[in-house]
Amino acid sequence: MEFGRVPVEELERIDFSLPSDPASNRELSRNGYQAENKFYFYYGSTKWSYPEWIGRWYPKGTKSGQFLERYAQLFNSIELNATYYRMPTYKQTHDWKNKVRESFRFCPKFVDQITHIRRLRETQSLVNEFLEGISGFGENLGPVLFMPHPAMGPKHLDTIIQFLDSIPREIPVAVELRHQDWFTEKTVFNQLCRELENQNRSTVITDTAGRRDCIHMQLTSRTVMIRFVGNDLHPTDYTRIDQWVARIKQWKDQGIQNIYFFVHQQDENLVPELSYYLVKQLNTRLGLSITSPEPFQTNLLFDKID
Repeated sequence: MEFGRVPVEELERIDFSLPSDPASNRELSRNGYQAENKFYFYYGSTKWSYPEWIGRWYPKGTKSGQFLERYAQLFNSIELNATYYRMPTYKQTHDWKNKVRESFRFCPKFVDQITHIRRLRETQSLVNEFLEGISGFGENLGPVLFMPHPAMGPKHLDTIIQFLDSIPREIPVAVELRHQDWFTEKTVFNQLCRELENQNRSTVITDTAGRRDCIHMQLTSRTVMIRFVGNDLHPTDYTRIDQWVARIKQWKDQGIQNIYFFVHQQDENLVPELSYYLVKQLNTRLGLSITSPEPFQTNLLFDKID
């Protein structure tokens, strides 16, 4: 993931501390959001087709047709990039669903024809086709990742709200914003967040080195999606994860129910490594029992994980 990438020599000069939560997050928890004690943590990568994982994270001899089944043994969710590049079909997603356990969640991206090519204009037929395609996931469907084109800023507020309003409420949606003006024009950003809360839509918080403004920490439902962009196991990756574990504990205590945490690395071979560390820290500090991705060659793990 190239978004927000900076040269490695600049990493030590970046303030990676997480911002404080906005006051509205506390209002969210006071308004009955901590009535239930259930908490679910989902984590994963962006695809399952990693031949390089064979012998390390996938068993030796794993065939390409077995990748999804092996992936679902390591992770319990996926940020599904494949649906961004090609319109999914019901048969395709239903076949995928049948290869994972009931608790696994697929988080597909809206296809680029909707968000980036047509930029939400005259897309109803495409939306219908997309929703039919992902319906094959059934109960394995997690939040659908909705990222408007990065050029769509606060001036496109009405278009974005109208689009979201056209999506059936039973379809979970998580919204990621990239245009920098969303984070400087706070009034408009807050207006959008209020609408997301009214529709019970979720926010996406993107933690990447070169765009610290995207860590807005705004929650609009009991579900939140975090996209963590690491720097190939640079020491700051681990200290940043430690901060997230502390914030996740805070949110859990406040009543947040579902957290989706997707790890990105420039070298995608390193995604399981940092995910392993993340889950181990969550289990230790929060008293959870999340299954972590276990390597077949544990002696190859980085010392930091021990």
